[in-house]
Amino acid sequence: MAAHIQTTHASIPSTVEITATNERGEQVPVQISGEHPLTLYFDKKELLTIMTLGAQPEALALGWLRNQRLVSDPSEIAAIHVDWETESVAVTSTVLKNTGQTIWETTEKAQKLEKKTTTSGCGQGTVFGDLMEDLDKVQLSNAYNLSQDVLYGVMDHVRKHESIYKQAGAVHGCALCSNSGENRGEILLFVEDVGRHNAVDAIAGQMWLHGMTGE
Repeated sequence: MAAHIQTTHASIPSTVEITATNERGEQVPVQISGEHPLTLYFDKKELLTIMTLGAQPEALALGWLRNQRLVSDPSEIAAIHVDWETESVAVTSTVLKNTGQTIWETTEKAQKLEKKTTTSGCGQGTVFGDLMEDLDKVQLSNAYNLSQDVLYGVMDHVRKHESIYKQAGAVHGCALCSNSGENRGEILLFVEDVGRHNAVDAIAGQMWLHGMTGE
């Protein structure tokens, strides 16, 4: 684990129990997915509010910063502090911790926030900087092949995996799986959230927190 990052462990239950009326007029307890706002501050600057189940708030914040290319290495982060009373997560950079200056005092970081792109799809989101242009440069290495058998195996593992979706529905799940060795196709990380983009971000954050390279 990346021990240099000080984090809270502020996971909250992903579901809540309510009383519903079924088709026979009976009162029955059911589980529904929770959804909570979490405002992200990076070096005292408010960036956005994320709607989330709240199961992986620290990893979600870190992964969002990583996938937005606002940080390029976990060593840039000193601490992640989640406070559900204020519905906020405060991320502190190593620069601020060591020098007392925020990363926003550098021209490069400040410029990333000047350009925003509104994305389409399920809902509406915002990406910062030249992230959309960077996507065109991404190329998958021919050294990593995914066989049909492994893909079917992954789908089977995900289908059988215990999930919030089976309890309450209304969530999306993403998995990081092995593609090598005897455990090929096995689930390494599995995250569910109200949006699959959140789940992807949380997995990216967990990979950094646990020192997983993805190789």
